[in-house]
Amino acid sequence: QVQVVESGGGLVQPGGSLRLSCVVSGIIFSYYDINWYRQAPGKQRELVAGIPNSGSSNYIDSVKGRFAISRDNAESAAYLQMYSLNPEDTAVYYCNARHTRFRASEYWGQGTQVTVSS
Repeated sequence: QVQVVESGGGLVQPGGSLRLSCVVSGIIFSYYDINWYRQAPGKQRELVAGIPNSGSSNYIDSVKGRFAISRDNAESAAYLQMYSLNPEDTAVYYCNARHTRFRASEYWGQGTQVTVSS
């Protein structure tokens, strides 16, 4: 059984930092691209950052230079380091694992809430 578990969300003041973690079990982690999505209230879910097993990471423009995605295949884990957070970053953040070749094979976590507020 595949499990995707996010952690690390919370309440942070504007300008602060958070590090989200995503641990995946039940798959061969290196066969999967890892993506972080977010969904703010009343908005559609959007892809924030993605990291393939090999190759370059990608980011949406609004987080470039502030967020950094990484992965540790030995730990079957991925991370999203977030700096200079602002209220527009407030959302539920979801980790997604999508097979590199068989794109229909994907798994989602339950999400972790990030709230940026003073």
